[in-house]
Amino acid sequence: MSLLPVYRYVIIECTRQGETFLFFSFRSTKEQRDCLKTMKEYEETTAFLGQWGPYQKSIFFLICSTALSVGLVLFSLVFLNGIPKHHCLIPEVNLTEEWRAAIIPKEVLNGKQELSRCSRYRLDVVLNLSAQGLNPGVDVNLTDLHQESCVDGWNYSKDIYQSTFVSEFNLVCKDQWKQPFTSSINFVGVLFGSFVSGQLSDRFGRKPVLFVTMAVQTIFSFVTIFSPSWTVLCILIFLASSGQIGNYVAGFVLGCEILSGNARVLFSSLGISLGFSIGYMILPLFAFFLRDWKSLQLGLAVPGLLYIPMWWMITESPRWLLSQGRAEEAEAILRNAAKKNKIEAPDVIFGDPKEVNIQAKQQYHIIDLIRTLHVRNTTFLLFLLWVTVATGYVGLSINTAQLHPNPYLSCFLSAVVEVPAYISSWLALQYISRRLSFVCILVVAGSSLYLIQLVPEGLSGVTIALEMLGKFAITAGATLVYAYTAEIYPTGLRNTGTAVCGSVSRMGSILSPFLLSLSVYYKFMPQLVLGTLAFVSLFTTLFMPETFKKPLPQCIEEMPKRKRFIPSKKNMKRQSHIQYNTCNLGSWRTVGRHKSGTPYLDEKGVTTEG
Repeated sequence: MSLLPVYRYVIIECTRQGETFLFFSFRSTKEQRDCLKTMKEYEETTAFLGQWGPYQKSIFFLICSTALSVGLVLFSLVFLNGIPKHHCLIPEVNLTEEWRAAIIPKEVLNGKQELSRCSRYRLDVVLNLSAQGLNPGVDVNLTDLHQESCVDGWNYSKDIYQSTFVSEFNLVCKDQWKQPFTSSINFVGVLFGSFVSGQLSDRFGRKPVLFVTMAVQTIFSFVTIFSPSWTVLCILIFLASSGQIGNYVAGFVLGCEILSGNARVLFSSLGISLGFSIGYMILPLFAFFLRDWKSLQLGLAVPGLLYIPMWWMITESPRWLLSQGRAEEAEAILRNAAKKNKIEAPDVIFGDPKEVNIQAKQQYHIIDLIRTLHVRNTTFLLFLLWVTVATGYVGLSINTAQLHPNPYLSCFLSAVVEVPAYISSWLALQYISRRLSFVCILVVAGSSLYLIQLVPEGLSGVTIALEMLGKFAITAGATLVYAYTAEIYPTGLRNTGTAVCGSVSRMGSILSPFLLSLSVYYKFMPQLVLGTLAFVSLFTTLFMPETFKKPLPQCIEEMPKRKRFIPSKKNMKRQSHIQYNTCNLGSWRTVGRHKSGTPYLDEKGVTTEG
């Protein structure tokens, strides 16, 4: 490792495991030197544990099981907030059977003739005509009758749902906007939970936040049953959903930091995602047998109690403890892990605690995501990528529930298609570079969504296949973007970075329910918007750093960068000469000269004052 000053620039070179990492800075700061000086690869230090012992297996399956609860509730609003067939309620009055059947006007919706959902013929007029013995359509022309709104309420069909938020609080007709708004409130809570839980997790630890967010999700999901009004319902949905994504993100980061090597790749790309998918597939089974929204809400809340014993089974992240200067606690966890794996731990794991704590003094905050140009550019590019996959994933997940007349079957199919997507993302993380993976995913997603509008009207099966192909690609991208973000940000900023990116992406999730309503103006407008987002994000991947087969960074200076090692022309004029030659350990070259010609680094690696 070396610090190679070149006039006003510093090229920081660190060689580990045969790989050379370069960082550019305007000056060599004490934090940079301390970070790199004390950096001893965590994977190397903990290699004695192995990658897939009993300890790692228990952590793997326990954390994956926590994602099951997220998959169980995240899209539960597909059923809880479903819109049953409805029309104006006709009170028990003296009407003939003919007039009772004709009092609801008929209108054409989506090319089909249906009973009006929001109007009826004036009841007082119909009562008078019925009393006179006149027959509708024979003695009376129905088109001449005046209509009125559903002043007595609505009659909701119970063929599919016994009750939903819509039937409970009458979220139809003039209040129809409240139905998608309720779904949006759910994702506003997810946004808030992403933002807050990330910072709390980096400050107080991964494990406490994981279990606190699970408790928040469970408690407020249960309390929602007692909502006296739609306003209170929205507040409780917001609070419950704030725990959902916090649970997922904290568990994801905790698993990534405890596991290593192939076990980490398996966890981040397949394990936790399959846990979520299994919960998602179980959701329609719960909804099928619990068709009343209160019963379903209770059924979704109760499984959260099963996670209480896991507090004593899941450990804190030793990596996070080390970043906080709590080396003794991290070492104790690793020694217990060694006992579980039946491996003898070395006498000294992290070395001198004072030396290890030098790096721990460097604390990161949310502002560090935009403090420097490189980190700021990377963060904003990640924002766009996250918004694209989140908008596409939520939009297509909600929309695919409408692909089949049976919402339980269509929801199950939407969940099943995620399994091959997760397997594909796992293979991509192992064998394909990150940028190439995103290029392939975004091309497939954008192309399939664009092609939907070209399918002839009668080939509905092709339309469904193309939309499911788009869902497959977007789901794979949603899995990869979590792993990719975790590989980019350093340990002290990893949970905050992942959570903030997730928070920004929720803006797309919030708008997704309203995006689907654009189909009123053009049937395939939602797919066109999502396809355009995919192609825009495709170009941003060209400017992203590559993290394939690179160790997780411990500090900001180790964050991966695009391979650009030459300063701008403006600043190059301030130097008379710069040359760089890659150097291996023990073999150093002159990399910079002062205007006087004095080298900053000689062949022995000794810096000189110039």
